[in-house]
Amino acid sequence: MLEARLGETQLLKKIVDALKEIISLSTLDCSETGMQLQSMDNSHVSLVSLSLQTGCFEKYRCDRNVSLGLDLKSLSKVVKSASGDDSVTLSAADKADKLLLSFESDNKSRTADYELKLLNLDQDHLGIPDTNYACTVQMPSSEFARICRDMSMFSETVVISCTKQGIKFSANGDLGSANIKLAETSKGDITIDVEEPITQSFAGRYLNTFTRATPLSDRVKICLAPEVPLLVEYSIEDYGYIRYYLAPKVDDADA
Repeated sequence: MLEARLGETQLLKKIVDALKEIISLSTLDCSETGMQLQSMDNSHVSLVSLSLQTGCFEKYRCDRNVSLGLDLKSLSKVVKSASGDDSVTLSAADKADKLLLSFESDNKSRTADYELKLLNLDQDHLGIPDTNYACTVQMPSSEFARICRDMSMFSETVVISCTKQGIKFSANGDLGSANIKLAETSKGDITIDVEEPITQSFAGRYLNTFTRATPLSDRVKICLAPEVPLLVEYSIEDYGYIRYYLAPKVDDADA
């Protein structure tokens, strides 16, 4: 039996919004330690990984491991029907064919129950190797979202360069070019840790989609290393994260 209660539906809304533009179907694996989700997008260019520890929930019970095959677009429609400050309880039997979502208003005057049919999804779990990144940057998530949006006006390809002097985002296209540089700040809102300089190119539309997670966290962590996917991580309070992995563009990696 799974029973997981969040104090505010708003958090679930933000998580689903951050996932559904990358993946449409995925399996949520629940255990006594929390919930995990890992899935590649349809083009197999990016991977998303979600982790929620039990501390994220007001109440959490999972007697034995259960996997929930979800249609995220359908889940999004159900979640949007609730008020953001409603509480929500997710529950499922051990061998469930449906997920029950129970919403309750703050003053307990209104309750709403929905059942979502679960899917049998055949998904392989990919081992994500530990990587020693050459460059790790932390910055305000709103700043990263703005940069990705600005880059997309100029080109489908975004070049990210990182040195000890700072991080630079560049885009070059028919309209012209854009270059945005950020240096480390004494206030600590931008931190840059560089072991070796690196320059890589990425598909801008994926970076833009990753920024759908901006409402989850004030901060974003960006990690780069040669010949491995870019990591973009948004923490979920103190109890979890969404991590996006994006393969570099090989054809113009030296752009």
